[in-house]
Amino acid sequence: MAPVTIAPSPITPTVDFDRDGVQHGFLRLPYSRDDSAWGSVMIPITVVRNGSGPTALLTGANHGDEYEGAVALFDLSQTLTADRVAGRVIIVPAMNYPAFQAGTRTSPIDKGNLNRSFPGRPDGTVTQKIADYFTRELLPLADLVMDIHSGGRTLDFVPFAAAHILPDKDQEARCFAAVAAFAAPYSMRMLEIDAVGMYDTAAEELGKTFVTTELGGGGTGRAETIAIAKRGVRNVLRHAGILTDAPPADDQPAEAGRWLDMPSADCFRFAEDSGLIEACVDLGQPVRKGDLLARIHPIGRTGLAPSEYRAALDGILAARHFPGLVKAGDCIAVVGTVEN
Repeated sequence: MAPVTIAPSPITPTVDFDRDGVQHGFLRLPYSRDDSAWGSVMIPITVVRNGSGPTALLTGANHGDEYEGAVALFDLSQTLTADRVAGRVIIVPAMNYPAFQAGTRTSPIDKGNLNRSFPGRPDGTVTQKIADYFTRELLPLADLVMDIHSGGRTLDFVPFAAAHILPDKDQEARCFAAVAAFAAPYSMRMLEIDAVGMYDTAAEELGKTFVTTELGGGGTGRAETIAIAKRGVRNVLRHAGILTDAPPADDQPAEAGRWLDMPSADCFRFAEDSGLIEACVDLGQPVRKGDLLARIHPIGRTGLAPSEYRAALDGILAARHFPGLVKAGDCIAVVGTVEN
């Protein structure tokens, strides 16, 4: 049987990953469309390199309606100088650039959710081609991978940095050490509803130190959460020995906040009804098992009792559904347990 050959990526970088200094350029992905027969998707990228040392791959807007990462990384790309770096920093502020331009979670081109498209395909959709390039070209260059998320238009979170429980305990320890270095108000041992196709999984399977975040939501970035993202990125780069300057006073606090855990699927509450959601607990507030988290009011007519959704364990409300209307199947609340 002939060996299976994988086509090369159609994406061409306009930067040289092995050149010292600061470079601003693009990942150019050919995309023929009605308004541009020989057009391209141009994904902005910055590479800052200074000699030998570890490489950090920093990404934002994996989902296009999440803005803290994009703001922090566009800012970093404009302000980071090579003399402050030992090694290399690769910055992609808007990973799913078509979705970012549209302000949507998924790509307007193919409706692809980039964070469910890994490892991708070089001959697939636009979203799959982006995932393939990161899997085969960028992730192998990195020692540390940081992907900055928030809740987008439909979720809101207490601000936390996170990593996952992993089979390789040495790798897991590196990830949680980087989470602690990020120094968000909360640090999470995170459980995914479904990790298949995630960028996180692709990075972790390659043995990388991987850190993610959830920093607010509601389809906007607040001054507080943007500041957390900016400070956290610099903290982790210093932790990795890549950023060599001393932290200024506004990069404090230097310690991680409260540690949270997601020990089981009992953390999640999903709507079984559609209607108008009534929040009964605010983000960050403590809850006990059996406490009322939310009510969903039917909206087809008056006089009908709402359905009630209660906590299945003790902890704090770590995430909630953001819009006022909810559909059956939506995640309406996440309870994180507090580590002592």
